[in-house]
Amino acid sequence: MRILVTNDDGLDAAGLGALEGVATALGDVSVIAPHQERSGAGHSLTMHAPLRVDPRGDKRWACSGTPVDCVYLAIHSLCDGMPELTLSGINKGANLGDDVFYSGTVGAAREAALNGIPALAVSLHTAGSDTTFHYEAAAEFALMVAKQMIEHPLPHGVLLNLNVPNLPLNQINGLEICRLGRRHYEPMVEARIDPRNKAYYWIGGSPLGELMGEGTDGYWIAQGFATLTPLGLDNTHTGFLSNLEGWTLNPRKRSEHE
Repeated sequence: MRILVTNDDGLDAAGLGALEGVATALGDVSVIAPHQERSGAGHSLTMHAPLRVDPRGDKRWACSGTPVDCVYLAIHSLCDGMPELTLSGINKGANLGDDVFYSGTVGAAREAALNGIPALAVSLHTAGSDTTFHYEAAAEFALMVAKQMIEHPLPHGVLLNLNVPNLPLNQINGLEICRLGRRHYEPMVEARIDPRNKAYYWIGGSPLGELMGEGTDGYWIAQGFATLTPLGLDNTHTGFLSNLEGWTLNPRKRSEHE
């Protein structure tokens, strides 16, 4: 089996190393990841600058672009044949609730799914943690889920989002299959002035006002469980289609304006 491993923390990140290590038990592994951290890149593509790729060993590359760029290059150019499974992570920090819209880790998995490749995004919930990060535990959960993905192929248009508590494997309570919660961030904008007297800004604050109701991914991760959530590629809000059909949306003819 041909397996693609990527992330948004960069090729040298410890989480990617742990995921790459367990992926070798599943098949032939290729790794392409950003050459530096690209957290929060979402599903962005680099369209107005060249992409540079630096070989870092056998079937390993560092890319100047985003996580989605990495997957795009891998499946359309760098890999020997189309990958049959994509593993993205292990992200340093959970991707819960609304995070899936911003996460480069999830974005990379989504790009693979858009191209018909089964994909799993994996993240370690490091909030409140010290300098000890249990990537090996998250990697074991990722391996377990990946094996099930091979045995039970995902339907088209579905990818999986796995979050794991930052605990030793024997202290994690299990895995819960659940829906996304809601996760909001403090709307922080910090303005500064550079040495040439030009303004620049830092944006993005800490999680604030989380709406992680009972049964959501955020709820279970707080209880010491790993969480697994199926995500879809179809963002259509089908329940509101009938409402739109009741709107008056036909444009007036030109003759009515003359």
